[in-house]
Order: sequence, then C-alpha cells, then structure tokens
Amino acid sequence: MIGWRAAAVGALLAVGTFVPMSAQAAVPAACAELQAKYPDWKGKTLVNAINPHTPGYESIDPKDPNKYIGFDIDLGEQIGECLGFKLTYKAVTFAALLTTLASGQADIVISDIYATEERAKAADFITYSKVFDGVLVAKGNPKKITGINTSLCGTAAAENTGYVEVPLIQALGPECKKEGKAEPTIQLYDNNANCIQAILAGRADTYINDVNTVDNAVKAYPDKLEKAVAVTIPYQVGIAVPKDKPKFRDAVKAALTEIYKSGDQLALLKKWKLDPENLMEPGLLTVK
Repeated sequence: MIGWRAAAVGALLAVGTFVPMSAQAAVPAACAELQAKYPDWKGKTLVNAINPHTPGYESIDPKDPNKYIGFDIDLGEQIGECLGFKLTYKAVTFAALLTTLASGQADIVISDIYATEERAKAADFITYSKVFDGVLVAKGNPKKITGINTSLCGTAAAENTGYVEVPLIQALGPECKKEGKAEPTIQLYDNNANCIQAILAGRADTYINDVNTVDNAVKAYPDKLEKAVAVTIPYQVGIAVPKDKPKFRDAVKAALTEIYKSGDQLALLKKWKLDPENLMEPGLLTVK
C-alpha cells in the first residue's frame, strides 16, 4: 500500500535498522485490528467481477493480457491486503456485474459502477467516488449537443446496457415531443470500447459516461473526438457486495476507510491520472 509502505520503510530507515522485506510490508496496526475483528476472509481468495473495458479504472494490461490494471484493480487489492484476502477476477459484461454477484459467481464488484437506489435493491454498495459525466461527441460536435437536454432530440446515443444514463436520455422523449422534435434513440453495447467505436464509425452521435473515461477517449483519438461538456449526475461510484453478507460489507467499508484516511486512495487517483476531485470518504447505500 503506497502510503503505509512508504511510511513503514521511512521509519525503519530513520532508526538505521535492517529489517527483512516481509517485515517492511507488515500489516498496518489498523488493518491488523480489522483482520482480528473480521477473521472470516483472512487467507481466502475472493472473486471480483469486473467489466475490463474502462482504461484508468479496469482494463487488460497491454503488456500482459493475463492481467488487469487500473485504479479499481489497485484499490480492490489494497482492501484485500488490509483484510488479509487476495483477489482473482471474473470478466463479464457491464449488465452482468450484479447478476454475477447475486448468483454467487463473484464475491465483490469493484468496477466503476454507479451506486443507485435501483441497483441497491440487488446489492449493498460501499460508495467511494464522486461522479462527473462527460459528453463525448465527434470532433467539431456536428449535432451541437450541450448535455443531457433537448439538444439530444433526434440524435443517437451509444450507451452500455444497464447504464444509469439510459433512463436519463429516455426521459427526454416527452420534452422533445413538446418541441416538435424526434426522441433520441439509444444504441446499447456491452462495454465502453464499443460505445466509443460507434461514434468513430458514425453510427452514434454521443456517448455519455464517467468524465475520466470520456477524457481518455479524447486523448486516444484527439483528431476524431471531443468532450462537448461535463455534467453532474446525482450518483456516486460504489463497491457492490451481496446483500446477505452485512459483516463482509462492514469489513470492506472499514478497510476502505483506512485506505482513504492514509492518503492511499488519493495517491491512486493521481497514479491513474483520474481527477482528485472524485475523492470522497467511504459511505453506504443500502435498500431493504
């Protein structure tokens, strides 16, 4: 863990003491207390369901296709390190993240998923990041799209199946009719990469999603794409855990809180070039 490990090594160097590597990476006191309080998962290997098509958050390592990299990957492994468990990964479509968790094929979902009241009917969420959406369009913004508003009337939006942006766009239908315009149409895909390709291919006019994802797409195709605008939507990003495991939920939240307090969560945002403004103290979203 970035902050904890650095602090531990620094303290050891200050007193001039040679200590084996295993001792340098000793579990911080706060995590040792959590492992004593929540011993059920110590030494276990858990499954994290992810949709690995969001660069910066979770994606396939271009240097090793057998590995995943990103902010969420690092964050999940720090949580596991604090509580004493390791993670393996199950790659699924975005729409299958919560059903994979509910079926018991995964123990946790750390995959840039927005925590909503509707989704919280299927899983408990430990929230950990603010949400800012970006509106991705073709270079020059030929349809003059200005946000999730009637500028979308008559346009085609590419979105992932199950994304919270889908009902927000669909809700514009009546407003478009009042203005005598056509409703926006929505093309559903399984991952961010396919949504971005839909704009590049001219099949869709916009893709609205996490602003960091949109910024990364613009960096990848600076001559073909641009961010029309950034918008705020009333959600937070959350870690999903099974509703029937409240003790596990509390353990994950406690570990994440220690990572937040240590400064490691902020360091990870900077490491993966994500906006530090996304940082927020962990919270809970549960629905009975």
